[in-house]
Amino acid sequence: MKRRQQVAQSTELGERGAWCFTLELVVEPELVLVFWELYEAAFGGLRTRSMARQVLTEEEFGAQMVNPDVRKYVAWTADGDPVGMCVVTTDLTTVPWISAEYFAARYPEHWERRAIWYITFLLAHPTQRHSRFLDHIVDVGVGELVEEGAICAYDMCAYNDAELGLSRRVAESFRRTTGAVSVPSDVQSYYTVDFSSPAAPEAADPTPASPAAARLGNEVVQIGPADAAAQRTMGTV
Repeated sequence: MKRRQQVAQSTELGERGAWCFTLELVVEPELVLVFWELYEAAFGGLRTRSMARQVLTEEEFGAQMVNPDVRKYVAWTADGDPVGMCVVTTDLTTVPWISAEYFAARYPEHWERRAIWYITFLLAHPTQRHSRFLDHIVDVGVGELVEEGAICAYDMCAYNDAELGLSRRVAESFRRTTGAVSVPSDVQSYYTVDFSSPAAPEAADPTPASPAAARLGNEVVQIGPADAAAQRTMGTV
């Protein structure tokens, strides 16, 4: 499916490496489905890997695709197939899982001039997951932010962070392409209590480095981290 046949409001951003890049503001319905399939290929597996919801519903995804305040930077192959996307916005109300007040309080000067951007998601088709592609799509997606001296924030689940090392790779791409340093801003952990398998009292270890123990009546149950550092928000200037 060729991009010039499907995209109504599109700005060509030129070629980088083997890919062509465009900026999409309002995406046509036919192409929303194509982008949704790309999104599913990249993010679908996170539904069962993180306690926090990491995947937009199809309705939520579609709303972002037609919202002109949400900027979609898209990577295309020479054949016209979309293979990557960086979605950013200054309208933090479109990102329901974050606190806009957090950013307003910590970055009042940036907030006043609407220079706080949030990366809603950054994705690549599984066939494109290598450093050169990541460098190019990061460079395209944050170029405007660098020019205006903005704050850029994003979040990542524990699986992408610890298992895949994606936070390190993204931070390295920011450093290589912009010279900016990405720093951890907040961490949230998720816990479970298993009442079906109470632990023996002597096995309980309430120290901070181990799963905590809680006493309910005469039983001790283990309270263990279900998704440590499940949602890590990062910021870069």
